[in-house]
Amino acid sequence: MITMQTTFVMVKPDGVQRGLVGKIIDRFEEKGLRLVGLKQLTPTHELAASHYAVHSERPFYPGLLKFITSGPVVAMAWSGVEAIKVARNIIGPTNGRDASPGTIRGDWAMDIGHNIIHGSDAEETAEFELGLWFPEGLVDWKRAAEDWVYEE
Repeated sequence: MITMQTTFVMVKPDGVQRGLVGKIIDRFEEKGLRLVGLKQLTPTHELAASHYAVHSERPFYPGLLKFITSGPVVAMAWSGVEAIKVARNIIGPTNGRDASPGTIRGDWAMDIGHNIIHGSDAEETAEFELGLWFPEGLVDWKRAAEDWVYEE
């Protein structure tokens, strides 16, 4: 039995402003992940503070909140086998200058502060972030092509 995971991914304001949303979605879909949640919004200060609470004692926290609330983001939920690990591999390391070509950050990011995208780093984080950004729940469906993505 294949165990599916769901992860949270967010295109940050710099990715939205640069017109990369469609290209980013393509990468996850082409890999074989299933989109089960999608919305565009400008995060409130409260939402951003909750999301980044783990960094609240860090010196960069105020700037991070200012950046993430500066414009619209695209919040997404992706499902698939080991979806968290798969998404993190598609995204690449935090610093775009260290990321390999072919990853989102390797292709489009040059800075830690403007690194295009966020992805959950663990199951507990994904569960928290999905609940925070999608309190209404996710869409339950199966891609017809999934039988061609995974072995039985």
